[in-house]
Amino acid sequence: MSSTQQFCTFFLDGYIFGVQVEQVREVIRYQEMTRVPLVPAVVRGLINLRGQIITAIDLRRRLGMKDLPEGELPMNVVVRTEDGAISFLVDEIGDVIEVQDDTFEPPPETLQGLAREVVHGVHKLPGRLMLVLDIERAVNPDDLNGHIS
Repeated sequence: MSSTQQFCTFFLDGYIFGVQVEQVREVIRYQEMTRVPLVPAVVRGLINLRGQIITAIDLRRRLGMKDLPEGELPMNVVVRTEDGAISFLVDEIGDVIEVQDDTFEPPPETLQGLAREVVHGVHKLPGRLMLVLDIERAVNPDDLNGHIS
């Protein structure tokens, strides 16, 4: 009998991503951000979450996707990392889902570029794949370099 895991899901450009529920601190609506000069473009700014200053990383930019259309505001998935809380900016929050461990597979060969570096694998869901985000790789400062905003 296989065991199960729970994932908090969210959407980016029509793709469904998931992070293990244990890694998620909270999900919240858009928060005003303070821009930080001379940081990589994936770092959109800092948010104040009940007195705690948290870095907001734009997952669309991190994965090489186009920015959200003008006027659309991202949601925040606040996760726990080895270095503390980080907010991932995402298009939309999904549900918490439970998946069987035996539905897990390595990333498909068709997954290219930056996404391949931060996607740990996939779970087969009815009619689609859920990409499992490796949050430590997604926030690795050595991988965040790129053009400065």
